[in-house]
Amino acid sequence: MAIIYDAVLKPTKLDLLTHWLPSQSWFDGDPAELELVGSFRFDDSNGEVGVETHLVRAGTKIFQAPLTYRGAPLEDAGEWLIGTMEHSVLGQRWVYDACGDPVYAAALAGTLLAGRPQATQYLDNDGKLEELPTSARIDVSGAPGNDMPERNIAEPTTAGDVTTIKTGAEGLAINRVLDLSGKTTGTRIMTGTWDGNSTPVQLAWVPKA
Repeated sequence: MAIIYDAVLKPTKLDLLTHWLPSQSWFDGDPAELELVGSFRFDDSNGEVGVETHLVRAGTKIFQAPLTYRGAPLEDAGEWLIGTMEHSVLGQRWVYDACGDPVYAAALAGTLLAGRPQATQYLDNDGKLEELPTSARIDVSGAPGNDMPERNIAEPTTAGDVTTIKTGAEGLAINRVLDLSGKTTGTRIMTGTWDGNSTPVQLAWVPKA
């Protein structure tokens, strides 16, 4: 369960992405055209880190930008820091490229390897929780549906437009640029649909051994 607050963010998430994305080797769009097409969240088992994936369009392409939000800097993760923002309810937040955050890696592994669902989002309205609609929906094929064993998570690497996070013997691969044709690859696959796109698009997967 993800709790969302009716808050003012300075700068906004889209502002941060507009400044960060052009520095990424896999982004070849015009940041001035950037628009959000959908987002979804994972749960942090400790309830401390916000884990949200943004799907953003620039021109004809859609890019995947997973982010984590923290109340304090993540140790030894300066290269993954996108920026900071002021949250009118929670205060200062440190925003990271989630691929370098172990909380995101664990959450993604839980979805790909154990079939855990995306988080249901609730708006905190003066202490009353109201369920929010989801602008992007994920589905996993080939997941075993069992509890995931504890795994060691290594620093991610990016080749082309795919970022891979090593998790013990297996890896988690994340598409940074989405193939809108619906083509899939891998052994356990996470696909997504969003408002205006009903064709499942591959977001992440476990590469074939």
